Amino acid sequence: MRRWFAIAVLAAGLPLAAYLLVLSDRIATQSSIDEARSADIILVLGAAEYNGRPSPVYKARLDHAFDLYRKGLASLILTSGGAGGDPQYTEGQVGRDYLVRRGIPAEAIVVESEADSTVETILTVSEIMRRMNLHSAILVSDGYHIFRAKRILENEGMQVFGAPRPSASRGTWRERWLHLRQAFGYLLWRCGINI
Repeated sequence: MRRWFAIAVLAAGLPLAAYLLVLSDRIATQSSIDEARSADIILVLGAAEYNGRPSPVYKARLDHAFDLYRKGLASLILTSGGAGGDPQYTEGQVGRDYLVRRGIPAEAIVVESEADSTVETILTVSEIMRRMNLHSAILVSDGYHIFRAKRILENEGMQVFGAPRPSASRGTWRERWLHLRQAFGYLLWRCGINI
């Protein structure tokens, strides 16, 4: 009985593992491609904030969006992210405030400050874009995050150009782990489980 169970587990597990590894490789490829071009809006996915200041990761994303805006690739920036347990600040608002301090006009920034996950953020952003009659976005995040977020936003009918923030860590074990984790998150989303 145990032998048949082991065979069944291997028969189901090996194709799943192979799929996740192939998908992880596709995510790694996407993570190093900068597709930035003219679009309706620049979407910055949130990351941690510390007492009203963006974390180093979030700051790097915001700085990249700032550079894309200054190049004239879009006339609007959307900062995103909920409170993450902070009773006073949201990632979206902290991102907006940071960009305003850097000189971006407040009226050029749209804020999404309710979502608590990637899928929730993308679904909320797609609704905001529809209401504003926007159809294309430059997606700014960490490289490992672009593939999944891009596919979800495309699934909502938007044209999306990935623009990963500049990063020094390429080919590390941590980066490979993040690609595999995103592959698993993408698979769950495809199965209807939103995380």
